[in-house]
Amino acid sequence: MRKRLGMIVGLAALVAATPALGQAWQTVTSPNGRIAVDLAVDHGEAVYRARYDGKLILDRSRLGFRFKDAAPLDAGLTLVASRPIALDRPWTQPWGERRQMREHYRGLVATLAAADGRQLGVEFRVFDDGFGFRYTLPGAAEQKLVVTDEETEFHFAQNYRAWSIPAYREKYSEYEYSRSALSAIQTAQTPLTLEGDGVAMAVHEAALVDFPSMNLRMPEENSRTLKADLSPWSNGDRARTHGGAVTPWRVVMVAPDVAHLADSTIVLNLNEPNRLGDVSWVKPEKYIGIFWAMHTGLLTWEPGPKLGATTARTKAYIDWAAKHGIKGVLVEGWNVGWDVPEWWKNGHSRFVFDRAQPAFDMAAVSAYARAKGVDLIGHHETGGQVKDYLRQLEPALDYYDRYGVRSIKLGYVGTRLDETEWPDGQYAVQSLQKVVEAAARHRIAIFPHEPVKDTGLRRTWPNLMSREGARGQEYNGGSPDGGNAPDHTTILPFTRLLSGPFDYTPGVVHFDYRATRPNNREPSTLANQLALYVVLYSPVQMAVDLPEHYDEHADAFRFIRDVPTDWEDSRTLQGAIGDFAVVARRDRNSADWYLGAITNDSARTLTVPLDFLDKGATYEATIYSDGPGADWRTAPERLAIRRQMVSRKEALSLRLARGGGQAIRFRRL
Repeated sequence: MRKRLGMIVGLAALVAATPALGQAWQTVTSPNGRIAVDLAVDHGEAVYRARYDGKLILDRSRLGFRFKDAAPLDAGLTLVASRPIALDRPWTQPWGERRQMREHYRGLVATLAAADGRQLGVEFRVFDDGFGFRYTLPGAAEQKLVVTDEETEFHFAQNYRAWSIPAYREKYSEYEYSRSALSAIQTAQTPLTLEGDGVAMAVHEAALVDFPSMNLRMPEENSRTLKADLSPWSNGDRARTHGGAVTPWRVVMVAPDVAHLADSTIVLNLNEPNRLGDVSWVKPEKYIGIFWAMHTGLLTWEPGPKLGATTARTKAYIDWAAKHGIKGVLVEGWNVGWDVPEWWKNGHSRFVFDRAQPAFDMAAVSAYARAKGVDLIGHHETGGQVKDYLRQLEPALDYYDRYGVRSIKLGYVGTRLDETEWPDGQYAVQSLQKVVEAAARHRIAIFPHEPVKDTGLRRTWPNLMSREGARGQEYNGGSPDGGNAPDHTTILPFTRLLSGPFDYTPGVVHFDYRATRPNNREPSTLANQLALYVVLYSPVQMAVDLPEHYDEHADAFRFIRDVPTDWEDSRTLQGAIGDFAVVARRDRNSADWYLGAITNDSARTLTVPLDFLDKGATYEATIYSDGPGADWRTAPERLAIRRQMVSRKEALSLRLARGGGQAIRFRRL
């Protein structure tokens, strides 16, 4: 308490030293002193800048908004009030990458006024791993506001290297990342990752509720300035809101390198605490599913001779899951409506979410799963027809209640929601929130595919467990363009996963499906697939391959069976975007650690110190590595398994083949 009081007094003295109407910069520093953020009103414009270790990383960047039927709030402003804030409190994740969290920041709340008396609030919070700011919009709560533009700028001090996906593409987030100079970007989704000159950064947002997603746009070609670009409604409105509304946080993550950036917790810390209370009913788990055979062309979602979702096949999957300690079974194609051609384009959903198709007996299957101690995972594919889905939502959740289904994979396949709205606009954000809250009332967890991007809402709504939101494993199985490049998974930990868990669906062990997918190859080795369970975090991890393939590779499957999905601690040990990543995690329910290392299309050897292990402890390391001659193109299934005794005083030399990896379990003795 004495330390926190001293922090607040120091901040108050800092702010009080500057006249409220003056032009001088007001500064807030992070608790460790490495990040400094300055705020000022300069010639009527509200602006900010930021430094890291004394070096400018963001130069003069404008703040403000423009509205329909109201004057803009981006010029003619004065600073009429400011006060310091600070917080240092621990909190516990009910599930996650790490159990113990610390919300520790210093901040500043400022009020800006226009000549007509309207006020715009701005709040900054500066953490050791970055800073965030948000606005309070002008007017009373009953006053409707339509935002036509957000003037927030990110004017970077240098032309950093950037890793990005363009905004406003038809498939939204399911594109491969591009590396370029910052100045080459036209539009970008967030997180946008930047690096260079001894710093790594990412621009994103947190607590996205009832507001459109923030994309980024470069207003002038070949500059270093990116501007907030809110995903629009179909009529061009950016946000439909009201006076006094609080926007999502605009976030800049900051770290000395990308490995530290990957461990940032600022997005979670900028969200509100858990609103659901006891969430012991939300259970991290591994699952298998009638899924990969469809993507590789062996089975179909549609009724017919190759239909995947039959009662008999589902019972067989349940038997196999129970035998091998896999907790969940996902069934896609179980419900009425899959017989409509191009169901994602039909303008009106034919899906019925509380009625099974004739080949699937929900009552029999759910009773069978319950008797075997296996969780049946539900599936709702909306085809992007949100109105139809929301109209059926309560009956659909009642139906799953009746049969004991406690989690649902959601799908929003399509280029526009209800054929009109962007899948990251305010309409999408509002509809997803309705589903999250309705599912919480039924004590059901969800993990959406083709989703609105993750902004840390799982802290507030822990039943929102994971998301897709990037090119997943399914692209390797069935994409017409041939799937992902070998470097894709070495980019994701430092880009997409900065926002939150990713339901990538790893675990391929059988690499030849050319008979049905001649143009597709899995761009990794078997050891790489095992390592992905550690490198790519999700509390719901799929073992994506077919049960019979796991039977053929029982030694490899042992790691998939053993690796947890809920962690006590997580650390990104090494990494270079697009080249390699090394991640270690400690099991939440034991003293064991797990390590995953992956590489791109280049073979490499990495030396990894084991100083993350407990002091004074000895571990048996079971090492799953690329076997002799392993190569993702020619010999992906070659795997070597060995055991050795290790301690934290040692280092391991990890040899990774092209597209390869290494997965290790450290069992404390």
